[in-house]
Amino acid sequence: MELTFYKYQGTGNDFVMIDNRSQFFPKENTQLIEKLCDRRFGVGADGLILLENHADFNFKMVYYNSDGNESSMCGNGGRCLVAFAKQMGVVKNKAEFEAVDGYHFATIDAEGIVALQMKDVDAIKNESNYTFLNTGSPHHVQLVNDLKNLDVKAEGAKIRYSDLYGNAGSNVNFVNQLANDIFAVRTYERGVEDETLSCGTGVTAVAIAMHQLGKTKNNIIDLNVEGGKLKVQFDEDNGNYTNVFLIGPATFVFQGKIEM
Repeated sequence: MELTFYKYQGTGNDFVMIDNRSQFFPKENTQLIEKLCDRRFGVGADGLILLENHADFNFKMVYYNSDGNESSMCGNGGRCLVAFAKQMGVVKNKAEFEAVDGYHFATIDAEGIVALQMKDVDAIKNESNYTFLNTGSPHHVQLVNDLKNLDVKAEGAKIRYSDLYGNAGSNVNFVNQLANDIFAVRTYERGVEDETLSCGTGVTAVAIAMHQLGKTKNNIIDLNVEGGKLKVQFDEDNGNYTNVFLIGPATFVFQGKIEM
């Protein structure tokens, strides 16, 4: 069977997109998903996303990590799916969709900048050397001194597989503050089991954690990731973070066909 796919990337976080509104894709075939995401034997991507119909919203997002398993929310993937839905004629400048963590609203402008509303955050765990919170996916946030030379894969794996997070594990973000409202971030993603060039739920977690820790008082924060620049904005009241938006480019790379 010949499969048509579309490749998108959001600040270097790349995804295989498939229009599954006809429900033809074999979701139970984790080996196929893993193969499609393989950078040597497949298309190559950090994850695979299905665009599906939804009874109440514009569409449904179904996301798989590159290991073939369905995963928690992916912020950059959600932004790219909005751009893909626009390309498919499903939406124009606004979108409402359901993902694994619930309802999302998004806008997309003429330049392909997508502002995706993320889930509210009201539970933040602060420890002496890290912060933990869930922004649709679980995230460990840790300030470091030498971010540039850090072995993110090795150090991230140690934390991800530690007793701290058990079998479920956590994504791990290492952070360096560059200015009052600018932070550099490098992320180890579970499911990918490596550093990715960008992580949307990760930079969202970093922005909220840095604000909660008092590292910045701004509610619009710039995040520099390995694949580019993202922005996070939010409202905050007594430690409750609402109207959280992840903002950045979502770019179409190419379209192709592959035998399944």
